[in-house]
Amino acid sequence: MSKKGVISIFLLLFFLNILIVNAQTIQKETQALSTVLKIIETRYNISFSYADANIKHKQTTIPDKGLTLREALNVLKDQTSLDFEILDNRFVVIRTDSNEGLENNIQRLDEIVITNYLTTGITKLNDGTITINPENFGIIPGLIEPDILKTIQSIPGVLSIDETVTNINVRGGTHDQNLLLWEGIKMYQSGHFFGLISAFNPHTTTQVNVSKNGTRAKYGDGISSIVDMRLSNKIDNKFKAGGGLNLINADVFAKIPLTKNTELQISSRRSLTDLVTTPTYNLYKKRIFQDTDLTQANTNVIAKNESFYFYDVTAKFLYDISETDKLRFHFLKVSNKLNFEEQTDLNNTNEILNSKLSQSNSAIGLSYKRDWNPKLSTTTQFYITNYELDATNFDIVNNQRLIQTNEVVDGTIKIDANYKLNDQLNINAGYQFTEVGISNLEDVNNPVFRSFIKDVIQNNSLYAEAAFLSTNAKTNLKLGNRINHFPKFKLILNEPRLTFSQRFLKHFRFELLGEFMSQSTSQVIDLQNDFLGIEKRRWVLSNNNKEVITINNKRIQPVPILKSKQVSLGIHYNKSKLLISTEAYLKNVDGITARSQGFQNQYQFVNSIGSYQAKGIDVLINKQFSHLFSSWFNYSYSRNDYTFPELNMGDPFPNNVDIRHALALSSSYTYKGLKLALGLNWHSGKPTTLPTLDENINDNSISYQAPNSSNLKDYLRADCSATYKFNISETSRAVIGVSIWNILNQKNIINTYYTLDNNNSITPIETRSLGVTPNVSLRINLN
Repeated sequence: MSKKGVISIFLLLFFLNILIVNAQTIQKETQALSTVLKIIETRYNISFSYADANIKHKQTTIPDKGLTLREALNVLKDQTSLDFEILDNRFVVIRTDSNEGLENNIQRLDEIVITNYLTTGITKLNDGTITINPENFGIIPGLIEPDILKTIQSIPGVLSIDETVTNINVRGGTHDQNLLLWEGIKMYQSGHFFGLISAFNPHTTTQVNVSKNGTRAKYGDGISSIVDMRLSNKIDNKFKAGGGLNLINADVFAKIPLTKNTELQISSRRSLTDLVTTPTYNLYKKRIFQDTDLTQANTNVIAKNESFYFYDVTAKFLYDISETDKLRFHFLKVSNKLNFEEQTDLNNTNEILNSKLSQSNSAIGLSYKRDWNPKLSTTTQFYITNYELDATNFDIVNNQRLIQTNEVVDGTIKIDANYKLNDQLNINAGYQFTEVGISNLEDVNNPVFRSFIKDVIQNNSLYAEAAFLSTNAKTNLKLGNRINHFPKFKLILNEPRLTFSQRFLKHFRFELLGEFMSQSTSQVIDLQNDFLGIEKRRWVLSNNNKEVITINNKRIQPVPILKSKQVSLGIHYNKSKLLISTEAYLKNVDGITARSQGFQNQYQFVNSIGSYQAKGIDVLINKQFSHLFSSWFNYSYSRNDYTFPELNMGDPFPNNVDIRHALALSSSYTYKGLKLALGLNWHSGKPTTLPTLDENINDNSISYQAPNSSNLKDYLRADCSATYKFNISETSRAVIGVSIWNILNQKNIINTYYTLDNNNSITPIETRSLGVTPNVSLRINLN
């Protein structure tokens, strides 16, 4: 089917849904408060700001249309026992009597500007931060569960060129340039199934904050984005549990009150892949193991057998020592394990060789918060996070065994203070000490070779930030600065941060964001077949060397500290449930290495230091036609170019993730317990480098055209999802879901490179995207 035909069908369904929705009649029975708030927002052209926990499980009727706004709010107040405060003619804050203290006052500085940014549960704050609440999440096409790292790819300016959660590109950056925090702890592994599923359980995560620019001063070491994931931090003495399964994994979680002032939150998730084979697993396996040691043909192998599974476990212990003192303990373990057996018949000898790959991230942390008075609070946190990537690979033809390991140990202490001068001004300041050690091992038996390299970096950081919010919530200003000191290099880096937004002409908001950032950890690729060719990237530390040095017979290439500068301007229009948002940005990153970019052309084995510049514009249009139906369209244009003084004669050339055009069109429909979503994703093809037309083979190597001077074919994918929630009893609810990824079974090529075969002829190697992939889920929640 042609692209025009696909788009025509989609638009037909889009407008058909509008007609169906407009024909619906609004029920006058008691409904969820969250649903009623959407109706009130549309009717009176206002926006509500609230903590999600305050409106959860609240029911009310829809106030009559003839009432004034204040009269309608009084109706809601009488039926919900909540307090509704009108800040001005456009913003209404919802509170409970129990949260009038420090935390509630601080939340005023993080005023919500846009609710339902894409769908329910996604909001945008006036400092540019996008907040995702998985518990109140609506629905995204192709997803039946709120997978955190797949959900953020719906945000303009965020995409993955290979459909994974381990290669998320934010405004032209590589995945390692994203700082992923779980309960304030840095994570070095983000995916299960080697990238197809997020490693973080969405059913225990209550809030995810995503920042692309204007990052708060307390964050460091993530030059492209910050993804801060948080669990529930409040003891409410209510038991809650749930569990579910789909065609890939099963999970359970529980929120257990132990005493009046203690609580335990636990969760576990495990794949079903080694227990039962499903069509979805087979499709996932086919996608992720393309062009790896598991799928490469070998005439000496007479049988292959693989065993794969993943799991994650989290635990959080909450102890409220007093009303002003709170202690929290955190634990997380994420793991992927693959065993790969090959039975060989070499030299008339039958032998079984076992290759294996394991990847894990463990974290443990302790935090203590004290409210000294209604104005001042401090939080102290200590954590250790450990990442391990281990592979044993047998090469049958060369009778070789290769052992590779990559390990990261990160120990961090944070001290954070928050001081509220008055209702308009808040001061945040703190100190962070981090020590990171990274080791890499390579051990070969034939010929005998062993290399073990370990490096350690310490970083002392001081930061301060002032946040101002005007009384009418029209003006928001945050000015901050972070100072990083690296004793090993005798280096001090100054990182100013800026966030400014101003509402004008009632429905418009101007936004200016800027930041300097730095990063001392990054991922590189030495060889494409490292770690069985599956998870080929390894973490390394910046060494700040100016030239190549040799340690333990291993040449150590220079790895600078990454430094970025970014500025963006935005205009947002929000009226009558129509949101039009436009952001233009300019981003410069210095200190990247060629090995960190994953070249598969003439620069694959080149070591060079350079930079990239990304500039573009992100556009989002979101229309809520009623409390039942909404549609959104986002488009991104960007230009992303490398500059390596030693490559391409020093001239700029396109970045490996230079996606010039990307657009998405989605619609969602919600009626009582039913949620439906349909979406279309398109982007221009990934840059690629073609061999020269004469295909002359020089010294058993391929001659290439100019780097990244061509592009793969455009990418196109349509997805759909449906979930239905219903009550089993007064205390239990069930949710069933069905999703289809790539419903048109589009054959997208997401990567191409070239090799020489046995006849010294050039052979293209293509990686294809997931084909049509169904999934089904069932969940039961108790509370």
